[in-house]
Amino acid sequence: MRRKLVLGPLALAMGLGLGAWPLQAGAGAPATPAYVAYDTQPIAGNNAGANGISNLGWASGTSSVASGDIHAALWSPGNVTDLGTLGGASSGVLWPVKNNHGLIVGVSETNVVDPLAEQGFSCGAFLDLHGHTCLPFLWDNGALTPLPLLGGNNGFATGINNAGLAVGWAETAVHDPTCIAPQLLQFEAIEWGPAAGAKRVLQPLPGDATSAATAINDAGEVVGISGDCGVAVGRFSARHSVLWLNGHPIKLPTLGGQGWNTPMAINSLGTVVGFSDLPGDVVNGHLTPNFQAFVWDPVTGIHQLPRYPGDVLSQATGINDFGQIVGTSITAAGGFRLVLWQNGAVYDLNALLPADSTLLAQASGDINNHGEITGFGCVVSGNVCSDEAHAFVAIPAPGSGRDAEARSSAEHRAFVPPQLQARLRQMLRFGRMPPHMQPSPLP
Repeated sequence: MRRKLVLGPLALAMGLGLGAWPLQAGAGAPATPAYVAYDTQPIAGNNAGANGISNLGWASGTSSVASGDIHAALWSPGNVTDLGTLGGASSGVLWPVKNNHGLIVGVSETNVVDPLAEQGFSCGAFLDLHGHTCLPFLWDNGALTPLPLLGGNNGFATGINNAGLAVGWAETAVHDPTCIAPQLLQFEAIEWGPAAGAKRVLQPLPGDATSAATAINDAGEVVGISGDCGVAVGRFSARHSVLWLNGHPIKLPTLGGQGWNTPMAINSLGTVVGFSDLPGDVVNGHLTPNFQAFVWDPVTGIHQLPRYPGDVLSQATGINDFGQIVGTSITAAGGFRLVLWQNGAVYDLNALLPADSTLLAQASGDINNHGEITGFGCVVSGNVCSDEAHAFVAIPAPGSGRDAEARSSAEHRAFVPPQLQARLRQMLRFGRMPPHMQPSPLP
């Protein structure tokens, strides 16, 4: 039986210190980190990316398979496992999953036609669903099981903690007037488990129509969004950031914008990271994303994480219990880079890899308590990316990283083919942004 972890006073005190910004390095940590990246390879074909990594070193995400479809995938040392689907062609693990007992949650297309033709609900921003419904799933020891809904047709699972509590969101049967067609049904944040079939609704903030849970920690603290139904992905559905304590919603501060206020991860110490719009994102009623990565804890509040020099947008996607944060930073030209925030500084991961590394890390997934990072990358040859997106795991390496950091920008940049650019946009949650705001990697 899995037991819920409750943090005691000592752990809480440690959390307040570790969660505060600026981050503090552990004893003996080098001033500048250094990493070695390993290409974990797709199941088949030429596309893969990892969104989560547990303390076991297991990475989870998506991979192309022999049919050409995209399936949820699990990478353990030396192995890649196709998690399958719930009857449809595609599936994926689309958010950081940190469970250390081999439990994975994600979403899958079914073989059931969506009776309301909502074009994939939230899942349609990431997967090709062919007009079918999308269900949240739990993968446990080789078995893929759908998680229960709330009366609607679709749902989405994002995370699961070590107590076996999973979170996400699911449609209700309510036709919500704040939805934007083709989305019709209200959705609400939901917590599943730990018993099979158990579920609990996590209500939106008062006055909001919908909610969605994006992450849960081992203390049972849940974070997510609250707002309008909208298109069921970002925008004004993320009008507010939320922390649920014992099921009660508490509004978190933002960086001042009216949309795209999205917590992505919460560590075991209660520190939250994500991305939030700045003031001025709405002009004449139109929302133009200007989001920046943030870190929040209950003592020091919310802080915008340092921008990588010259970049304009950023999102933090993962945090470990030692306060190391990973994210994706976006240049004015629309290029992506994977960044690490540590000890008050921001680093381009590619500048921390050996000079002879053939892997170009382009976007973040997650970071575990060993400092291991996972995400999306491509294989570089002759300063040109192949048209393949690969998952990778980058592990801390001995040394200060000064040799890698000294490389010129040209040595850790490469031409990215248009086909790969389009795939990365879908992987990086930009599928429902206005076309002129969809970044494309640097040429």
